Amino acid sequence: MQKYILIIGACGQIGTELTMALREKHGNDHVIASDIREGNDNLMESGPFEILDATDYDALEEVIAYYEINEVYLMAAMLSATAEKFPMRAWNLNMNSLFNVLNLGKEKKIDKIFWPSSIAVFGPNTPKDHTPQNTIMEPSTVYGISKQSGERWCEYYFNKFDVDVRSIRYPGLISWKTMPGGGTTDYAVEIYHKALSDGAYTCFLKEDTALPMMFMDDAIRATLQLMEAEGNRIKVRSSYNLSGMSFTPSEMAQSVQGKLPNFKMSYAPDFRQAIADSWPSSIDDSNAQQDWGWKAEFDLKRTTEEMLANLKPD
Repeated sequence: MQKYILIIGACGQIGTELTMALREKHGNDHVIASDIREGNDNLMESGPFEILDATDYDALEEVIAYYEINEVYLMAAMLSATAEKFPMRAWNLNMNSLFNVLNLGKEKKIDKIFWPSSIAVFGPNTPKDHTPQNTIMEPSTVYGISKQSGERWCEYYFNKFDVDVRSIRYPGLISWKTMPGGGTTDYAVEIYHKALSDGAYTCFLKEDTALPMMFMDDAIRATLQLMEAEGNRIKVRSSYNLSGMSFTPSEMAQSVQGKLPNFKMSYAPDFRQAIADSWPSSIDDSNAQQDWGWKAEFDLKRTTEEMLANLKPD
C-alpha cells in the first residue's frame, strides 16, 4: 500500500526540515505539508501544501480524506518562551490539535502518528543530571504542562484504543536552515548568526546554564528511525527521552572562539533563565538506545563546524 504522509506545522523549525527529509525518502507527492501560513520557497515548491488550522477537526479530517493520508506528524505547537506570554492560546493550540489527531487515529482514519514532546515536561524537582526516562516531572511552564498532559493522553489512546502514536522528548535543537520559534534554547542558534554578522552576542541565559541540545540532523534521523521501527519494539508510548549533547553558553562561546577567535560573548539573563533552571542539564536516553537503536552523531565541536560552514556568506 502506498504511504501518504501529512505534516501539520510544516513551516516551523523542525517541520520544515522534517518535510524535506520525508519528501526525499518517500517522494514529493507522497508528503503533504500544511500550516496556518506559507513556508519558504523550497518547502512550497517541492510538493503539495495546504493551509490548515490544526485545531479545526473538520478541516483536518477533510485533508486526510482527500489525500488518503496514512501517517500524521503533528509538529504544530506554541513553544516555551512564547507560551508564557499567551498561556491559554498555547494550551488550546497544543492540546486541541493533539486531540484532533488522536481521535482520527481512534476512528482508524489514520494508521500512525508522530507527536513531539520536549524536555520541558521536566520540572525543578526532576533529577538534573542524566534525567531518567521515568522520574518526577512537575513542569512549571505552560508549554511543559501541555507536553506532560499530551504524553499521558498519547499513552492512554494507545492502551485504550490501540492508536499507534509515537513520541520523542526533544532537547534544544540547533539548525542552520531555519530559525527557532520562541524557545528557551534559541540562544544556541542565535549565537552562530550573531558571531558571523556582529562578532558578538548577548546571551539571555547565564554562562553556566547546562542544557541538553541536539543538532537538527540527529533529531530528524531519530524521528524517522522511531517511526520506521516495528511496533513491538516501541516500549514507551508516552514519549522517549532523547539525548545528543549537553553544554553551557560559556562552553558554546569557547567552541565558536575556536573558529572565530575574536568572538565576544556577554550575558543578560531574562525571564527564560527561570525556565532553563527548571529543566535537566543532561538526559539518559538508554531506553531509546535499547528499544530502537538510537545513537547521536553530532557533538558540540561538529555542530559548530557545520553551523559556521553553512551560515558563512560565500
